[in-house]
Amino acid sequence: MASSKNPPVLGTRALNRALLARQLLLQRRARSAIDVVDHLVGLQAQTPESPYYALWARLRSFRPDELAALLVKRQVVRLSLMRSTIHLVSASDCLALRPVLQPVQERNLFASSPYGRQLAGMDLKALVRAGQRLLEERPRTIAELAAALKARWPRRDGQAMAYAIRNHLAVVQVPPRGLWGQGGLARGTTAQAWLGRTLGRDRSPEPMLLRYLGAFGPAGVRDMELWSGLRGLAPAVERLRPRLRVFRDDRGVELFDLPRAPRPHPDTPAPPRFLPDYDNVFLSHADRARIVDEELRLRHRTGVSLRTCPFLLDGFIAGTWRIDRQRRGATLTIAPFARVTKRDAVALESEGARLLEFAAPEDAHDVRLVS
Repeated sequence: MASSKNPPVLGTRALNRALLARQLLLQRRARSAIDVVDHLVGLQAQTPESPYYALWARLRSFRPDELAALLVKRQVVRLSLMRSTIHLVSASDCLALRPVLQPVQERNLFASSPYGRQLAGMDLKALVRAGQRLLEERPRTIAELAAALKARWPRRDGQAMAYAIRNHLAVVQVPPRGLWGQGGLARGTTAQAWLGRTLGRDRSPEPMLLRYLGAFGPAGVRDMELWSGLRGLAPAVERLRPRLRVFRDDRGVELFDLPRAPRPHPDTPAPPRFLPDYDNVFLSHADRARIVDEELRLRHRTGVSLRTCPFLLDGFIAGTWRIDRQRRGATLTIAPFARVTKRDAVALESEGARLLEFAAPEDAHDVRLVS
C-alpha cells in the first residue's frame, strides 16, 4: 500500500472509471439481482420502479419479475436507511445496517423535519411501543398509523407521531408497494415482524464503510458521511487506515480505497447508460465532478435534479431521458445537455431501444433524440 505521506493523485477520469467499474456500469454482468443489490449496499427506492431500472442498467438478462419475486419472498425489503431515504436492500442488510444508521433517522426527525418539535414533552418510549404494537398488528400507512396514535394522544399531532415511529423503528414497506407495474399505498410493518428476525446489535460503522468503498471508492471521509448521513466518521476511517490504500484527488482531498478494488485506466471505454432518478451513483460523493460536469450542466436549461432520470455518455451525466406512454405505444425522449456526435447518437438510440424493450415490451416504440 502507498504511504499516506505522498499518495498518488487520481484525476477526474480515473475516479470516474473506478466508480463505473464498482457500479457495474462499464459492462453488464451475469449476476443475480440480489447479489448486485448486496454489492451496491442497496439501491435508492424512493420511486418504486427505480431499482428495476438500476438493475437493468447493470445486468445482462435482468427481468422485473426477478426483483418482484425477491420482494414477495421477503429476501429484499424497502425501508429508510442511508440519508434517511428509502432504499431497497437485502433482508440481511436491513437487519445489519439499520442499527448503524439509526442516528441518521433520529437526527432527521428532530433536525430536518417539522415533526420533532411537535413531540416535545412526549414519552417517546411509550409512543414507540404503541406504534410497534399497531404496525405489528397489521401493516399500516402513515395516515392510518397517525389516526390510530391520535386516538390515544388526541392533543398531539398524528402525523408527527407517525413519523416518529417511522424514524425510531425499522419500518419496511410491504408489497404490493415496490412491485413492477403495480400500484399500492406505502404500508409498513416492523422489519422484525416481516422477516421473523431481530435487528443486529453492532453499531460500529467500519464494516459498512468498507462495503461503501467497494461500491463507490476511492472516497474521502466527507463522501462517506454524505452517502450514509452519519456524522463524525473520521475516527472510524482512521481505525481502518492500516487496511486501506490512500490517494488524493486533483484538489488535494485525501481518498481511501480497498487495496485490490478495480481502478481501470482513465481511457477505458464507457458505453451509454440510462439510469433512474435518485440512483446512488450520483448521490454518494460530496464532490460530484467524477460523474457530472457541473459547468456543462448549469449552462443548459435541462438540468439534473433528484427527480430527473439521467443518462451517461463517456461515463459522465450528459443529459436526461423520459418515457411517455400513449395508448398505442411508448416514446423515449433523450435530451442531451449539448450536441452529440453521430456515433454517440447511434449508440444512445440503440441503448434507448433496449430500454423501451425492457420498460414497455408490449408497446410500439419510438426513440427521439432532441436538442
